[in-house]
Amino acid sequence: MWSKAKALLAIAAFALTPVDAIWPVPKKISTGDKVLFIDQSLDITYNGDFMPYTYKFQPDAGSKFNSKQIVQAGVSRALQAIFNDNFVPWKLRERNSDFEPDLQKKQWVKSLKIVQTEEDDKSTFKPLAGEVDESYSLTLSEKGEASIKAKSSTGILHGLETFLQLFFKHSSGTSWYTPHAPVTIQDAPEYPHRGILLDVARSFFEVEHIKRTIDAMSWSKLNRLHLHITDSQSWPLEIPALPKLAEKGAYRKGLTYSPEDLAGIYEYGVHRGVEVIMEIDMPGHIGVVELAYKDLIVAYNEKPYQWWCKEPPCGAFRMNSTDVYDFLDTLFEDLFPRISPYSAYFHAGGDELNHNDSMLDPGVRSNKTEVLAPLLQKFVDYTHGKIRDAGLTPFVWEEMITEWNMTLGKDVVIQSWLGNGAVKAMAEAGHKVIDSDYNFWVSNDSVFWKT
Repeated sequence: MWSKAKALLAIAAFALTPVDAIWPVPKKISTGDKVLFIDQSLDITYNGDFMPYTYKFQPDAGSKFNSKQIVQAGVSRALQAIFNDNFVPWKLRERNSDFEPDLQKKQWVKSLKIVQTEEDDKSTFKPLAGEVDESYSLTLSEKGEASIKAKSSTGILHGLETFLQLFFKHSSGTSWYTPHAPVTIQDAPEYPHRGILLDVARSFFEVEHIKRTIDAMSWSKLNRLHLHITDSQSWPLEIPALPKLAEKGAYRKGLTYSPEDLAGIYEYGVHRGVEVIMEIDMPGHIGVVELAYKDLIVAYNEKPYQWWCKEPPCGAFRMNSTDVYDFLDTLFEDLFPRISPYSAYFHAGGDELNHNDSMLDPGVRSNKTEVLAPLLQKFVDYTHGKIRDAGLTPFVWEEMITEWNMTLGKDVVIQSWLGNGAVKAMAEAGHKVIDSDYNFWVSNDSVFWKT
């Protein structure tokens, strides 16, 4: 099983010194060489109040989030990592060196004072990029007095992740220590959106595995999980108002996400400072809907696929069909009220729409851009309007601009993935852009990895 200790050790193995293994590297850090031990009698306060801690503490379920409970859960995870999941750092030292501190000469970390200087509000837990101050400061004195200060509970969580990385396990198995006191750290993220895309449509992930990914993201202070939840390969998302979608579109019975599963994933992310952004890719990459609603889709599983899409099975919405808009009304009215309490965004896709698909559309019968672009603009305006009506902000893939020249609202976030200077060009044009260049990391069988 991939534990936090293994993950931190993998990062630390590339570092010159153990303190360099704090990840991500803080903006400002100074350390000493005094050894301090830590144990579970540590006195912890949050805004002046004693904070009891128990392993596996969880905040209350639901979309009404409590800052103190979120911090308390973060404390629980940090202490679990220090005392139960830690490692002896022999790989970070010279071979056969006597690097461990003397157990007979212990000085202790006595207290951890956590101070949140501003109250959280609704935007803290479902923020637009940059709305939450994620910065924090951390100190650990030679006397064993530690403090974490931040404006938001999110910043506190980041500070706790850094705090736990200061400590190592002694080979005796009963002691834990830091060799770096005193410590002073000032830290803040370089970018407001630091994300991972997880494609659970092509490759189904169990709920616990998605949560495991969120855990790993929180360890590295990543804050956005892009959940690509449907595609032409499968539709695992249960929509109670449209039950045939998952019944027909899932790979098999049981490989679906229920409304309860979905709420649990979103809540799990909020509790760890990770905002989930769901994507239902459209109007392309939607062929699986054919299995449940045949009259909405064209070019499903057409061959040779290279003529109709980038990868099989193909399939796109009919671009001039009122039935498609009726379907989307039902889909959005079911889905959006369930996700809007947890996230500020919804990703509407828009990549790799193939002109040729509409040649098979009885309402279009053309692959000409001058015919398709007005129909696509109508589709984009409609879907983005519905997204905004639900209190969400639209995401799209870059082709809506670079290939189709769509007119998009200033609030729309454009996700660029094809490289070739598109990010710079779109940013200079005034768009909000996420750089997801596939040349650097896409995990599939057709793209080489680069670092």
